Amino acid sequence: MKHHETVGAHLVASVLRARPGERVREVLARLAEEKPACLELVLATDEHGRLIGAAPFARVVALDADEPLEKALERDFPRVRPNTDQERAASLALHHGADALPVVDAEGCVLGVMPAQAIMQVLRREHVEDLHLLAGIQRETSQARHAIEDPPMRRMRHRLPWLLAGLAGAALATAAMAGFESTLSAHIAVAFFVPGIVYLADAIGTQSEAVAVRGLSLTRTGIGHLLGGELRTGMAIGAILGLISFLPVWIAFGELRLAAAVAIAIFAAGAMAAALGLMLPWWLARLGRDPALGSGPIATVIQDILSLLVYLGVVRAFGV
Repeated sequence: MKHHETVGAHLVASVLRARPGERVREVLARLAEEKPACLELVLATDEHGRLIGAAPFARVVALDADEPLEKALERDFPRVRPNTDQERAASLALHHGADALPVVDAEGCVLGVMPAQAIMQVLRREHVEDLHLLAGIQRETSQARHAIEDPPMRRMRHRLPWLLAGLAGAALATAAMAGFESTLSAHIAVAFFVPGIVYLADAIGTQSEAVAVRGLSLTRTGIGHLLGGELRTGMAIGAILGLISFLPVWIAFGELRLAAAVAIAIFAAGAMAAALGLMLPWWLARLGRDPALGSGPIATVIQDILSLLVYLGVVRAFGV
């Protein structure tokens, strides 16, 4: 769990409880007496304090005074435990359109509510942290949330580990280029397209990573279905970009095989980048690591190496 931060840190125990059969006037009369700290939900419980359902307070006050609470009650209202990860709880609230969440123990007894303000704070904080990690900034302490204000040495410690991995990847990319020295020497125009193909693969992969980092915590869909959809998306994007590039390359250089190699390489690199952009965050999540860690320089350098190998391999296979 990220930071080991849980719903219990945001629990508000002072909430309005009622029985499903109580009249609205009785519930509101108790409201004036008890003065609960959280008014977003009215929690319906049984005689043992177990949660039966919940009703948004605005829906309760909209009923006639003599109507039963049952009319506003949602018996399948989402609920969480105090040890539930705070980001997972916030995602659950978004998924169900709930402003607040009831908190129950292992037996289903009401402990309180995670209020809307806490949910919004969690979403904002997790979003900011994910943006930091997307930039390859590793969290060292809670002060990393204010990384732009940190002393230079601390900023360096946050960023350097991932960039060192990127440096190692750059060395591998250089070695890959060296392996195709004869191809590049024989046809210098081949080298002209390396920056563009690498950039397009990085851009497609970054889009997939950004979607995956947030989306994996929100969706309930299996990874196989998600991967298939993202792979098809990457293939479609790669195919369109490849077709767009084919004619200008052919016209500019007068070589059909070079134009075809560039188009095919863009198509293949786009498909691989999209798949990798989803799979790497998912794999890190399965290992119990923050999925956002897969969206930094590590994923970028892997995409760069694969894009180079695909492009130069296609060029060699086409005999350009």
